Amino acid sequence: MIAEDSALLRVGLERLLLDEGHEVSAAVGDADALLAAVAAGPPDIVVIDVRMPPSHTDEGLRAALRLRHEHPAVGVLVLSQHVEQRYAAELLATDTRGVGYLLKDRVARVEEFLSALERVHGGDTVFDPEVVRRLLARTRHTDDLELLTERERTVLTLMAQGCTNAAIAQQLFVSRSAVEKHVNAVFDKLRLPRDEGSNRRVLAVLRFLGS
Repeated sequence: MIAEDSALLRVGLERLLLDEGHEVSAAVGDADALLAAVAAGPPDIVVIDVRMPPSHTDEGLRAALRLRHEHPAVGVLVLSQHVEQRYAAELLATDTRGVGYLLKDRVARVEEFLSALERVHGGDTVFDPEVVRRLLARTRHTDDLELLTERERTVLTLMAQGCTNAAIAQQLFVSRSAVEKHVNAVFDKLRLPRDEGSNRRVLAVLRFLGS
């Protein structure tokens, strides 16, 4: 399903996906219509813009968060010109399997978009590095975060992108046990609670992104 308020872009996306062999069960111009369409018959994945009617602010991202809560099996790929920081941070803090956030201006080739779509459908996390950079730039929890080493901060950045410890180890060319050591050091330096009711990984990302 597609939710895009620009009629030209909506029709263009629909035609592209149909030409690539995908089925487009709905192509709508606002978030409410998307939510209604998903409720009537959930698709495999939705492609949704951030700023949509009526206020053209953050309706799309709020709809994306609602879909993640009500239909967790539906993949969500946000495709927008904007980084709406508050709700984008919340999207990162949820279960990031099958979720993505791309900036329209930075998708240089059609193949990149189609690849991201397939990866999200397969359960991967696809966040444009620029989205993560802008989110990280807005936070300045200088007290505890300044205690992190450069490697620990790198590990936390990759955590914010939805990477598992195994994926981080692969990207940094280190052992998984080394990553686990860095992750635990991050938790300790940020003084995150150890009780069973808290997800320390999510709390660390939220601390890093700010609220």
